[in-house]
Amino acid sequence: MMSALITPELATLDADLGPDKHDVIRALAQRVADSGRATDLDALIADALAREEVSATGLPGGLAIPHCRTSGVDEPVVAFARLSPPVDFGGKDGPADLAFLIGAPAGGDATHLTILTKLARALTRPEFGRMLRETDSAAEAAQTILDAVGDGETGAQSPAPATTPAPTKKRSLVAVTACPTGIAHTYMAAEALQAAAARAGVEIAVETQGSAGATPLPAETIAEADAAIFAVDVGVRDRSRFAGKPLVSSGVKRPIDDADAMIAEALAAAADPHAARVESDRGDSSETATATSESWGARTRRILMTGVSYMIPFVAAGGLLIALSFLLGGYDITDVYGAVMVDNTLTNLPDVQALGLEHALFDSALAVYLGALLFVIGKTAFMLFIPALAGYIAYAIADRPGIAPGFIMGALAVNLFGVVNADGVAAPATGFLGAIAGGVLAGVIAHWVSRWRVPSWARGLMPVLVIPLVTSILAGLVMIVVLGKPINWLMERLTDGLAALDGTSAVALGAVLGLMMAFDMGGPLNKVAYSFAAAGVGAASLAADSPELRIMAAVMLAGMVPPIALALATVVRPQLFTNAEHENGKAGWLLGASFITEGAIPFAAGDPMRVIPAIMLGSAVTGGLSQLFEVGVRAPHGGIFVLFAVTNILGYLIALAAGMIVGAAAVIALKSIGRAPVPAGAAS
Repeated sequence: MMSALITPELATLDADLGPDKHDVIRALAQRVADSGRATDLDALIADALAREEVSATGLPGGLAIPHCRTSGVDEPVVAFARLSPPVDFGGKDGPADLAFLIGAPAGGDATHLTILTKLARALTRPEFGRMLRETDSAAEAAQTILDAVGDGETGAQSPAPATTPAPTKKRSLVAVTACPTGIAHTYMAAEALQAAAARAGVEIAVETQGSAGATPLPAETIAEADAAIFAVDVGVRDRSRFAGKPLVSSGVKRPIDDADAMIAEALAAAADPHAARVESDRGDSSETATATSESWGARTRRILMTGVSYMIPFVAAGGLLIALSFLLGGYDITDVYGAVMVDNTLTNLPDVQALGLEHALFDSALAVYLGALLFVIGKTAFMLFIPALAGYIAYAIADRPGIAPGFIMGALAVNLFGVVNADGVAAPATGFLGAIAGGVLAGVIAHWVSRWRVPSWARGLMPVLVIPLVTSILAGLVMIVVLGKPINWLMERLTDGLAALDGTSAVALGAVLGLMMAFDMGGPLNKVAYSFAAAGVGAASLAADSPELRIMAAVMLAGMVPPIALALATVVRPQLFTNAEHENGKAGWLLGASFITEGAIPFAAGDPMRVIPAIMLGSAVTGGLSQLFEVGVRAPHGGIFVLFAVTNILGYLIALAAGMIVGAAAVIALKSIGRAPVPAGAAS
């Protein structure tokens, strides 16, 4: 039987939980742990803080709803505090005095999430907040929250308002709401839009694309709607269903703050023939404009980051598999993997001595066989990561019709077909740069073709035949005839430049990469540096002195430094840090060792002017030393746990230790300037 969502011991009235939202989140998480409802306190805190970094959870009316899906709880749980004094959670109208920490199990089913959905909807009702502010009993506060969610037995989402035409047809709207976590803002935005529509005398049907799943709006409901509202922080699933509809779009928080204005804007758009409309991927003639509120800079960043985010799993999986293959079969496995895979089986293992494999693990034939198979799987993953980069860049521009042409351009960029002339000279390969250019080219052409005006009988053929065919022909010819040789020449110069790096120039490159890794701790600049290194690993030779492998080592080591340096600083000078930061420091050791730079974010969020320059210095030192010591690593992820894939382990450890010490010393020095020590027990 599922436990109650909240109990009296999880409700606190008129509590001082610290001066900022991070302290409040940690204090509420500690109450969850003290009640026996947290299976992993650190995971609960880390996931809640990570969600907070995505967007602030402060709401109008003095409310705050930090929330997350986490492995730190097995059942949904809410910890509530009436804060005194109020704390700033980024709400539009000031600090929050009512804070709810909502934790949903990472593998929770729809019933779990529906309970949390009901709570999210309750928060939009003024009487709910009034009751919590007036009560003087924690038990009564807990019961008020339980009453708001009912018995939680139903897993169905609240039905959208009926769209059966009335005798006099009302104006109608459709909307989609979605936030990154899909627990709270998704449903609160839906509730706010429904309430605002009711006030305006307008029918609205809202599709909540949340963690509990989404019930797609009926096609007839969309067809009858006068306009659409997208209140989302992530992509809308199957947005082509709304093609041609006048569109008002925003982040998911805007309707919570200003739903009435969004309803009014949607109605105005419905009456405006020049209003922005949902783009079509089928050449729908009703489309008159592309709806976007993004700047070109933001749009470019989103497009490139989409491609990179889909590419990285291919690189990480492929790199780790190849590293494991070397661990099992030795580096010489690259000479015999084909013969082992084709000629041997589990019942007919290879002859290690006959193959000349001097570095196989324990001289084991089974290890050699498994190593050969892992090498093949890993190299296959590497062969796909450039096509994936191009394919998903095209997807970010043109949606699904761009995927196939984008993958084809990426395959051309690496000569996946293996085209050679009679002398064995391969066709020009444009690599990483060619994938970016090809993905953008495919996306732009696919988007252009999708806007062609075609007869109604041909619309069904557009996304599955016409768009990919025309796009592949046009983009492919441009890639081969126009761009192939110039980009190939540029890639050769880049490769030659990397190979020529030595001494001061290599150290300088390592330091710059270190600065990029630490500057935004998992943000765009960090991802640019990582993608540059990871793509290099995918294209690198397997020689230990390959410059690409040295760049990967510098990036990985530099990314490990920030969390570890901050963890060390909390141990060396604990009086400079709050209790909350001490808890972050404990997690920082493992996060840093695992190459998760984001472990430094809670420190930087609380004191960016001191923390960020300090960790940048530490990471720059590590990146430079890594290059100086010619450290190489064949695995693009894993941190300290892939030492078996490291060349010059001693240099690896020295570079990491040096940056850790420099970063910690810099943090301590900067925090000691013009700032009194934090009193013991602060922010507990």
